[in-house]
Amino acid sequence: MNPHHALPTFRLDAGVQLAQTAPWTLNPVTRESPALSVMTDLTTVKAATIAPASSLHQAEQQMIYQGVRMLFVVTDMPAIAGLITATDLRGAKPMQVVHERGLRYDELTVADVMTGLDRLEAVAYERLHSATVGDVVATLKRFGHQHVLVVEEPGAGTPRRVRGLYSRTQIERQLGETIEITPIASSFSEIEQALS
Repeated sequence: MNPHHALPTFRLDAGVQLAQTAPWTLNPVTRESPALSVMTDLTTVKAATIAPASSLHQAEQQMIYQGVRMLFVVTDMPAIAGLITATDLRGAKPMQVVHERGLRYDELTVADVMTGLDRLEAVAYERLHSATVGDVVATLKRFGHQHVLVVEEPGAGTPRRVRGLYSRTQIERQLGETIEITPIASSFSEIEQALS
């Protein structure tokens, strides 16, 4: 005897709609608000990603489609190779690579202009429970970056992973004020680039 029974069904009428994720609300904050209130938590928001071999045009289209200004560059999901931002796409970096390698712009790939893992700043997720939005703003300003990654230490059976990120644009929206960030060179080649 089969213990399973077919569920009752019914026909749909016009006007039925698809359920959608609740729009992500950007609640107003102050500089004294908890730092976690402005973090994009990748356990609740899907990370926007792209492959290193993708073209810069594909990266730009992906950013537009997903409504973001930064993509995680992944080789084998979920392994991160780095990230690429809208600034990387439109800044001096692509033209520098074009001149150095004798390529055309449309031949460049994400790997050519992305920021590798070794050049990314990160904060420990565990330290954020007592941090404020003001602390996050100070961190962005200190390093002159638009984004700072949040890394969760390895646990039982889980490797170290990027848990989230802070975005200057998102924090500005929630604070209701502009955050002035001056880019800071982190290597001699970046200083040389800035001077040329």
